[in-house]
Amino acid sequence: MGRLTTHVLDMSSGKPAAGLKVELWRIGLRPELVVTVGTNRDGRVEGAVLEGDSFKAGIYELRFHAGAYLRGTGAKMEEPAFLDVIPIRFGIADVNQHYHVPLLLSPYGYSTYRGS
Repeated sequence: MGRLTTHVLDMSSGKPAAGLKVELWRIGLRPELVVTVGTNRDGRVEGAVLEGDSFKAGIYELRFHAGAYLRGTGAKMEEPAFLDVIPIRFGIADVNQHYHVPLLLSPYGYSTYRGS
């Protein structure tokens, strides 16, 4: 079966984003919080964010709590932060594949892609 993984890199420091809170939501008529996890010192979530019987086709959203993480690093930011919670909405079509959704982060921008 497939799985969903993620990691976060802090582009402003050039290091992995350790201790960043990540929520996974299943998007339907009412969004449903599936799991809340945090990144380790390598900026990765330990294991898969979603796998096994819970890994189903559908629309999902990863919410990266970037503002809290950046404040914790001492980054100079405006209040309110330009980026606070970054939502990445994506679809899982094939439950037999590995979906990897990384985030490259800075106080004023971000990017993502489907990784491997």
